[in-house]
Amino acid sequence: MLRKMTFLLIAVLLLVGNQVKADEGMWIPMLLKKYNIEDMQKAGFKLTAEDIYDINQACLKDAVIGLGREGRPFHHFCTGELISDQGLVVTNHHCGYGAIQAHSTLEHDYLKDGFWAMSKDEELVNEGITASFLIRMADVTADVLKGVTDDTKEKDRIKIIKENIKKIEAEAEKDSKYRANVKAYFAGNQYFLSVYEIYKDVRLVGAPPSAIGKFGGDTDNWMWPRHTGDFSMFRIYANKDNRPASFSKDNVPLKPKTSFKISLKGINEGDFTMVFGYPGTTTEYLTSYALEMMTQVDNPHKIKLRTKKLDLMRADMDASPMVRIQYSAKYAGVANSWKRWQGEIKGLNRLNAIAKKKELENKFEIWANSDEKLKAKYAGILDQMKGIYEEMTPYSLARDYALEAGLSGAELVDFALDFKKLVSLDKKDTEAIAKEVEGLKKKSAAFYKNYNLDTDKKLLAAMMSMYHENVEAKFLPEELKVIAKKYKGDYKAYAKKAMAKSILAKQSQLEDMLANYKPSMAKKIAKDPVYKMAMSILDLYKNTISPKYYELSDKVNKLQRTYMAGLMAMQSEKVFYADANSTFRVHFGKVAGYKARNAVNYDYYTTLEGIIEKDNPNIFDYDVPQKLKDLYAAKDYGRYGQNGQMNVCFAATNHTTGGNSGSPVLNANGELIGLNFDRAWEGVMSDLMYDATICRNVSLDIRYVLFIVDKFAGAGYLIDEMNIVE
Repeated sequence: MLRKMTFLLIAVLLLVGNQVKADEGMWIPMLLKKYNIEDMQKAGFKLTAEDIYDINQACLKDAVIGLGREGRPFHHFCTGELISDQGLVVTNHHCGYGAIQAHSTLEHDYLKDGFWAMSKDEELVNEGITASFLIRMADVTADVLKGVTDDTKEKDRIKIIKENIKKIEAEAEKDSKYRANVKAYFAGNQYFLSVYEIYKDVRLVGAPPSAIGKFGGDTDNWMWPRHTGDFSMFRIYANKDNRPASFSKDNVPLKPKTSFKISLKGINEGDFTMVFGYPGTTTEYLTSYALEMMTQVDNPHKIKLRTKKLDLMRADMDASPMVRIQYSAKYAGVANSWKRWQGEIKGLNRLNAIAKKKELENKFEIWANSDEKLKAKYAGILDQMKGIYEEMTPYSLARDYALEAGLSGAELVDFALDFKKLVSLDKKDTEAIAKEVEGLKKKSAAFYKNYNLDTDKKLLAAMMSMYHENVEAKFLPEELKVIAKKYKGDYKAYAKKAMAKSILAKQSQLEDMLANYKPSMAKKIAKDPVYKMAMSILDLYKNTISPKYYELSDKVNKLQRTYMAGLMAMQSEKVFYADANSTFRVHFGKVAGYKARNAVNYDYYTTLEGIIEKDNPNIFDYDVPQKLKDLYAAKDYGRYGQNGQMNVCFAATNHTTGGNSGSPVLNANGELIGLNFDRAWEGVMSDLMYDATICRNVSLDIRYVLFIVDKFAGAGYLIDEMNIVE
């Protein structure tokens, strides 16, 4: 009997283990049939692998887009999905935030009031935003590594791989309308080609006011329970042949291969969920030494710097409506990683992650020394990595300060970098100078639109002070050493004088100079105090910090590649997933609440009632629009409500990260039930170590999206475009 119970217990533990693993992972769509589809179907999925990814017929992947920018189309900053046969796309409000802000003025404050085009003619053009459709993927590892052997030196290896990738991409693009991109997977042990069709005319259709789309603001960011109506809508336009084209009045709405059906059936705890998207970056297979440097040195300092930035920006935003418009997107950008880093440290400590990594590393060492072949390839690489990380730590810290406090601390310092090329151009090269000046005129206009000198003066003083206080002398820019001595540590006095003397701080004077630019004026820019500081920091970064940091990084990367290959060989029975790298992935899990800590258990969904409970007209982030309060009071939810309530958000176990913002969340039938937009605070360490008991992706219920579009915004014509399943 005891033996039977023992076997039963083992079986139960194995079952539980498999269930936990099913939630973790960012899976490559072309490999689902080989590795994942059976697990997905056991978890409740009712379709096939071909329904998700097929290169010969329309499938679910064809309704998903990666949002990028011209010049960096393969770096997808967010995901979106098609919800009509007229190119209508829904994504997150925070993904569209930059576009919404760019169209906002004091007279037409679309951030505050929202925006809705009531016809296609009213939709707003967004220069530079691209929408990428994945056409196909292919494993090109053999072609990428052609000419590479175990004896190839790392520098030569990098060169060979770069040349091979260039050939592969060129061949894939040859005689086609597509763009190709090859990226490394599993730390460079495998390579996949992704081929895209990229559309360049993406127009803003609608966005709720920030009081809905950003409800809770940065206070609620990364938190659960959540009540944020985080969505915006765009439309993709094509030429008359349905092909990608730059903006033209002659362009017409895209006719996509397919679009998502939208489900009003609702969700229940335990329901299967699937997320498609373009997750940005994860590092699940780092060593304990990397985590120690990150959690004990790098992130604490970056958190400290960003705390100061946010405090200064927030004070000025609260004091001025204009500054609020100018700095809303900037503030959100700074706050996002600031809060995530704090959550990561807390989550990793709770998981005892470093100890767990060390335990795995000990097992690896035993395995690596178990026979002569393994010993020759893998033994000792962890000790080597430990030594490199110890050497890298001061350079990593210096790099963080050069970037966070220096080059992107005060905006004017960052802006000054744009003038480097103009200053260095040959005075006789009038054509190149004229071209550069024209580019700077455009950059300047965009810069000053969202710039406040008084705020930046405070940032410059604070960042220079913290830079000087927290970095070894050998890692300080020479200009900072000079001003520290000259002003006796009074950085406010320095900032005041530097900004007063800087032509870069004076919009009218700079515009006048650019309008009448002569090569002799390069000297004036070169002597500008802010420009001098920018160049001093850049010089230090390029000549002292960066070469050594990247030399050590290359060594770590080589060893990490070997370690990754070793882990996969040691755990040959395990199905590994590749770290996120801004390429298309599939994530699956289930709707679930969670226990956050002792005596704190969270439900799996939130409702409009929670928004009303948080209402506070005195706090910008919680000032609920009157119309939404009226709809709540009347319980006027239309067909989008359920049991007399209006659901807003839900939590699930899908393993997501940045870039998954705006990703479609689908049910077992492949129907759209929500938009992924965040993760819960307690589990944001999932980029580094996943824990199914507490890691949750946070999604906006699609029914709340439709309710806002229809009942709040009165844009019911958009609902008419959609294929809604009740």
